[in-house]
Amino acid sequence: MKSFRSLDLNGLARQSLGATAKAARAMDWSWTTPYKTWLPSVGPREVRADLLAGLTGAIVVLPQGVAFATIAGMPPEYGLYASMIPAIIAAWFGSSRHLVSGPTTAASVVLFSALSAMAVPGTPDYVALALTLTFMVGVLELVLGFARMGALVNFISHSVVVGFTAGAAVLIGAKQIKHFFGVEMDSSGNLHEILFEFGKHSLEINPIVTLVAATTLGLGIACKRWLPKIPYMIVALIGGSLLSVGLNEWLGAARTGIATVGALPATLPPLSAPSLTFENIRELAPSALAVTLFALTEAVSIGRALGARGGYRIDGNQEFIGQGLSNIAGSFFSGYVATGSFNRSGVNYEAGARTPLASIFAAFMLMAIVLLVAPYAAYLPKAAMAGILFLVAWGLIDLKEIGHILHSSKRETGVLAVTFFSAIFLELEFAIFAGVLLSLVLYLERTSKPRIFSMAPDPRLPNNAFSDDPDVKQCPQLHFLRIDGSLFFGSVAHVEQTFDRLRAEHPDQKHLAIFANGINFVDLQGGQTLSHEMQRRFKDGGGMYLIQVKPGLWDALERCGCLDATGARNVFQAKTAAIRGIYQKLDKKVCANCEARIFRECKA
Repeated sequence: MKSFRSLDLNGLARQSLGATAKAARAMDWSWTTPYKTWLPSVGPREVRADLLAGLTGAIVVLPQGVAFATIAGMPPEYGLYASMIPAIIAAWFGSSRHLVSGPTTAASVVLFSALSAMAVPGTPDYVALALTLTFMVGVLELVLGFARMGALVNFISHSVVVGFTAGAAVLIGAKQIKHFFGVEMDSSGNLHEILFEFGKHSLEINPIVTLVAATTLGLGIACKRWLPKIPYMIVALIGGSLLSVGLNEWLGAARTGIATVGALPATLPPLSAPSLTFENIRELAPSALAVTLFALTEAVSIGRALGARGGYRIDGNQEFIGQGLSNIAGSFFSGYVATGSFNRSGVNYEAGARTPLASIFAAFMLMAIVLLVAPYAAYLPKAAMAGILFLVAWGLIDLKEIGHILHSSKRETGVLAVTFFSAIFLELEFAIFAGVLLSLVLYLERTSKPRIFSMAPDPRLPNNAFSDDPDVKQCPQLHFLRIDGSLFFGSVAHVEQTFDRLRAEHPDQKHLAIFANGINFVDLQGGQTLSHEMQRRFKDGGGMYLIQVKPGLWDALERCGCLDATGARNVFQAKTAAIRGIYQKLDKKVCANCEARIFRECKA
């Protein structure tokens, strides 16, 4: 039988250094050239498929880029710039074959929420802050990728993502109310502030502007429902723009009051630079962390979903690196925060993309399209953009998944509600932190209370197998307990309370045997809890015993030396051997007068 022994620190240190050196020699540096996994397989068929998918993606991103830039408070062309260089870098250095990076709704609305209090949206100072935030997000993503922290996004639960996205969608719609109804008002606050402000200006609603917005919205809904293969955003924008031009020709621009986006510069992304002052870094650090967490969650979750459909796996750490490099590059090419896009990635996959070349082709085609059509944005009414953004917002609210969460789990419902209401009434970056924090608290609350229940040999079962039936008789001197869960600093209080309750309710059962095959992990404090209970029962004339200890638990207890004081005789790997050994320590006078006779040894 293996005994617990003192920890050999020097030996452990030598083993650790050796393992570290071995790991360093075997370290995989393939992150520098991830394209080597797919580029050799590219042939004429793949190029044709990727060209077609790239053209589709370039057409789809044109109205989306302008819409997302509007949400972010950036000049419209910056939404297109963010879909060019960042998309190329992310595709080249990422591990997903179908993920398309660029501006997204959630990232745009978080950026607006973070920066609108620091500068006036659309101004050069605001743009400089956006570029700085983008650079900081890229650096954080890159550091997390190099640190192999790809599993970090697992701590952002699905309920947090659903709640935050729904809250962001409500804010997107609220912030477009002024453009939808043609009202001059401040829309930079939270939901209740925007609605209150709109109420004060409700008599100023422009019916002509509202007609253009409603027509765009109606066209988008009809096209999306009955003509799903046609880009509904482009059809709706063209329809709204034509109606606007017709109304201006008929009634005059002064009478209609229809404001337009204005002509976009027909240029490629100009060079830019983040403003990395200490004050900017300090003020933007919390927002950068929040945007980083959510952006990485979007990118990795979309990449995994598309990888599962495409029959391949993605590397979360590699995606961190690809997204980080794309945002760092984007900050120097007039692009704001980019991440994986739900819409464009799905379109890319459905269009038949085979490799990341589709995303790269889309970016180059978008550059060509911008040079050709940018001047025509002068005819694009803001009311039509508001109608499109209403559609975008509605599409972000996953009613089916919200209903599933509400009906399946009260805990996840709480996480969803906290994240959603924090998003619409507080700051968006705070909503992410609040949702993540609540998810972790609920997880720790569950793990801090491992399942603990009494057991005893059941004469009704074959070979007197152990049962947790409370009607089965217990030995008057020995209590059997099973613990399912980890023993760590957060759970020891619950375990100690159980030990105290057993001593109070069963004072004659001085011996305690614990089935430990349900314990997967123990830390120093958990091991000390077992050691203290063992010593206390020994002083009271009894003992505590561990049965069916797993190798991992055995090694952990051995490393911390928690059971050295009492020796290894109280640890048994087999149930039969445990009962035989413990029986020898029981008070035979009590056994002589016992009527239960639950062990074979009792009948001998």
